[in-house]
Amino acid sequence: MALKIWVDDWQMQCCGEPFAAGDVVSWALVEVDPEDYVHLVGEERAEGIDFREEHHGGEEGVPQVPLEVVSVVEVHCRYGLLPGATDRVRGPVPGTTELVPVEGAADGWAKARGGRTFAGYLVTARRQ
Repeated sequence: MALKIWVDDWQMQCCGEPFAAGDVVSWALVEVDPEDYVHLVGEERAEGIDFREEHHGGEEGVPQVPLEVVSVVEVHCRYGLLPGATDRVRGPVPGTTELVPVEGAADGWAKARGGRTFAGYLVTARRQ
């Protein structure tokens, strides 16, 4: 069974190991509420996200899971002040997401595309 996993840009940039389709990795997977990703990838895509990858030790007792990476997609979106926000905090602007298939290794340093900022990766993987 394929799993959908969110990998944050900042986690990869800090201390992530590059990975690519076909690689076998060992990741700590934390279950997520897909609703938390609607603002980044839209409702339909968010419904499929099962886990997020965590390698900073913030989740005690989360075992490493061996996985085969099937596919990797960069997620880019625009950031701005959100409608109805009462503070000056910026967030992903709904409807601005662009998905870009990764050719080669994902290293956390994808370039911005057309005014959209790199936010992270959507990874499809299988348990080993």
